[in-house]
Amino acid sequence: MSVSLDINAQEPRWGDLDPLARPAIDAVLAHLGHDPACFEVSLLACDDARIQALNAEFRDKDSPTNVLSWPAWDLSPDAPGLMPEAPETGSPEDPEALGDMALAWETCTREAREQGKSLHDHVTHLVVHSTLHLLGYDHETDADAALMEETEVAILAQMGIADPYAEGESGPVDASAGADVGRNGPGKDP
Repeated sequence: MSVSLDINAQEPRWGDLDPLARPAIDAVLAHLGHDPACFEVSLLACDDARIQALNAEFRDKDSPTNVLSWPAWDLSPDAPGLMPEAPETGSPEDPEALGDMALAWETCTREAREQGKSLHDHVTHLVVHSTLHLLGYDHETDADAALMEETEVAILAQMGIADPYAEGESGPVDASAGADVGRNGPGKDP
């Protein structure tokens, strides 16, 4: 079974994000030893204007960004570089909410194009990155960033996606690329 995923597609250019987002979230949860069916995530597929407003409201940064995350729980570790706490686990009949994420169309497509990556791979990376934030991972210290990046790279490798932090690549903050978001649909018009 799979994560319970609620997608609010406010920006139609995203198309159907489910075939991309669901496997990415499932991969994170499974990699960390969790049953994806026991959790739920909400995803807002929006544009730069909407994410800029959210970034200003929640982070006091009046500019667009690629992805934002709102964890339902504070699972942060007690010290830098340590694994976050495990989330409470729901059941397939009553999944536990992990939190919300938002993706901005223009920023994601611009980054993908600038970095020469496929939009599918870039957005998959951002969903993995955001899901890790929902699970208490962060990159505020070098030790936390190293743990988060190592975890992202391992998950993406399992999905057949190249290391986004390899030389010549950029991570999610200044991230990536180009064509269709989902190999089965999303984002026909970068």
